[in-house]
Amino acid sequence: MDKSFSPNASSASTWVWYPGDYEIWLSNKMQVRRTEREAIFPPLWRYYSPYPLVTFQTEVDIPEEDDVKIYSEGAFQLLVDDVQIYGQPKSITIPTGKHKISLKVYNQEVLPAIFIDGQYVKSNETWQVTNEDKLWIDETGKAQQSGTPWVPVGYWNFDSPENKPSEFRLATEPWDAKKTEKVVSGELFDFGKETFGCIKIDGLKGIGKLALYYGESREEALDTEKCETLDCLSFDGNQSETFTLEGSKAFRYVQVQKDDSVQYDSISMLYEYLPLEYRGSFECSDELLNNIWDVSAYTMHLTTREFFIDGIKRDRWIWSGDAYQSYLMNYYLFFDSPSVERTIVALRGKEPVTAHINTIMDYSLYWFVGIYDYYLYTGDTKFIKTFYSRMKSLMEYCLGRRNQKGFLEPLEGDWVFIDWADGLPKTGEVSFEQMLLLRSLEAMTVSAEIAGEDEDQNKYRKLANDLKLKLFDVFWDDEENVMKHHRIDGQIQDMVTRYANMFGIFFNYFTEEQKQSVKEKVLLNDNILQIRTPYMRFYELEALCAMGEQEFVLDEIRDYWGGMMDLGATSFWEKYNPNQSGTEHLAMYGRPYGKSLCHAWGASPIYLFGRYYLGVEPTTPGYSEYTIKPNLGGLKWMEGKVPTPKGSVNLYCSTQEIKISASEGKGTLIIKSKTKPSTNFGNIESLGNDKYQLDVKSNTSYTIKYNAL
Repeated sequence: MDKSFSPNASSASTWVWYPGDYEIWLSNKMQVRRTEREAIFPPLWRYYSPYPLVTFQTEVDIPEEDDVKIYSEGAFQLLVDDVQIYGQPKSITIPTGKHKISLKVYNQEVLPAIFIDGQYVKSNETWQVTNEDKLWIDETGKAQQSGTPWVPVGYWNFDSPENKPSEFRLATEPWDAKKTEKVVSGELFDFGKETFGCIKIDGLKGIGKLALYYGESREEALDTEKCETLDCLSFDGNQSETFTLEGSKAFRYVQVQKDDSVQYDSISMLYEYLPLEYRGSFECSDELLNNIWDVSAYTMHLTTREFFIDGIKRDRWIWSGDAYQSYLMNYYLFFDSPSVERTIVALRGKEPVTAHINTIMDYSLYWFVGIYDYYLYTGDTKFIKTFYSRMKSLMEYCLGRRNQKGFLEPLEGDWVFIDWADGLPKTGEVSFEQMLLLRSLEAMTVSAEIAGEDEDQNKYRKLANDLKLKLFDVFWDDEENVMKHHRIDGQIQDMVTRYANMFGIFFNYFTEEQKQSVKEKVLLNDNILQIRTPYMRFYELEALCAMGEQEFVLDEIRDYWGGMMDLGATSFWEKYNPNQSGTEHLAMYGRPYGKSLCHAWGASPIYLFGRYYLGVEPTTPGYSEYTIKPNLGGLKWMEGKVPTPKGSVNLYCSTQEIKISASEGKGTLIIKSKTKPSTNFGNIESLGNDKYQLDVKSNTSYTIKYNAL
């Protein structure tokens, strides 16, 4: 079932809990499901737990007597107008008029949650909750309360009493294998493409052992000694003839080996997924690019589960750097805000902050940048207000890790990741990390304003301005006109890498002159350390698109992502090196099948096509205003849909005609044309240098005739 936050939550009851606790509890459950050869492989960072005891409260003013049903995940104490109601009542009658209702709920096994359902009294986003013991009963039987503020409840769309938060499951549907073949020791089942779910055995009979060897590749499934995931089962003859394994796994191929005493009729699977609508689309005159978009969308959907995870075989965890890219791709494919919120909250955890997110310095910073973008795309201020205190405490932790010169430098326990790249120095003061910190401080400045924290806003704005000056003073080389990679013990090292240079382009920190220099001397320079992962190719190609190199980027996409497809990829990989061959493409981390062949960061063409070819980007929060800057990049035509919070922007573009319609917001179309374009509606304004502008109103269809440059 598809779960999403209800826009009309106040009109219906829903399960509520302490904000962030459900996300933490659910992520804990999900992230321990990774196994390697039947051994549990939990995450490498700190786990948090929900509060076992919380208090919910609301105040109502009802026009008539209300019979209210009470559902709770956990034992509870109920107070009405500060008077305790004894027992664990399943319903209660609330008299006409004003009343205060409080429930203190305990649950150590899952998390405390309530569902209150009456004609007027309903649990919804208007309730408040606290994790501390702010209510107690005095000797007269009256409730007493401290003055500490409460916080708004958390909720998802669990909108019926039976639909308990603790019983959430992803959807499943049956899939049959596309091909079956006999192998030396058993049978090999090919499901046709990378997938995720549980194996189902029909017609199972007998006593003995049966083993399943999973593989994202044929080679892995056939290698019983080194495949990364497997199931070894023993049957005593009393098992059901239809046997479905517990514990979903990623695979395309499954090899089945069994004792002669065990028989089965067929092997199939239950494909497991989060039901989401593909609200974004892209199609063009190049069929290869269409296929790349389709495989990217499938990769993205596979890795969009309870949360945005990195890979479906390895690691099956929530990594902040991977998730940040998923957020951006999501805005151009699903525009599913709840998935973004859940992932952001699960990554942050609780107080106190004792380490960077995922233990990685840059991953803490991506977390802030993700919130910055979330506000731009959705316009949601409530999320920032609710979790601002957690933003502030993490930022204070990051600021406390700076050296005396005000730069981030790895301390004990810090992992500076940046990218998987041979020969990439990560010691000292790395310019890339300072640039991410700068963007994070800008995110905190905006968030502090939303949260009404004026003092914080001024503080973070000053820190951002100061850091930007120091960043360019230390790392920008005025002679070479590029940004240097790092400084050690006060000495700038004579090394240039792509990372800070490409981020400086699309963060818009460089002047136009600086951007052009970086493009020529860094991005288009094969002598600069090459990027081999889709992770950083994402940003490299984004920087080139921001510089108008769409035609060049399409060739890179055809070569890089098309190269994976030429090798049979049905989802995109964690890493691709075209210089490798055969089973070399499967290996990573010193293991023959260690590479993830379905990795979220491999789906970046979704974002690139929507943002830089269809050219749609919000310019004010929530798409109240946005720009459309289509760029064919050498294509004959393209068309697609970019989702917005409550609708979409639809675009068709050829070399002579553009068609646009949008369901919300105020758009600005900016195009280049050899002659002045004409339109069926509105006025086209010349911006000079063959550039033209048209204001786009919602619920209006535009047809523009032009001559593309």
